[in-house]
Amino acid sequence: MSNAYVVGHITVKNAEMWAEYRSKVPPTLAPWGGELVFRGKQVAALSGENTHPDIVVIRFPSVAEVNGWYSSAAYQALIPLRQQAAEMVLLSYEA
Repeated sequence: MSNAYVVGHITVKNAEMWAEYRSKVPPTLAPWGGELVFRGKQVAALSGENTHPDIVVIRFPSVAEVNGWYSSAAYQALIPLRQQAAEMVLLSYEA
């Protein structure tokens, strides 16, 4: 079984709302075996252009768990807050 990853490229619009959203995400990950790998701020674009300065990477046991997490009622309830707090490109990858 391969791991799967969710990668978010983020531009924060409202720091307070973003902090609230970030505090509410971890409990939605646990039932799906999701764990935060890292969060970071871009230091430089070494090649090409990246419009979002922040990144988050979350590891899951499989793509099925990624899909379960994303479509779960717990996470879906957070999407309106996320959309108000930040612009985000959210991608899933299989390793």
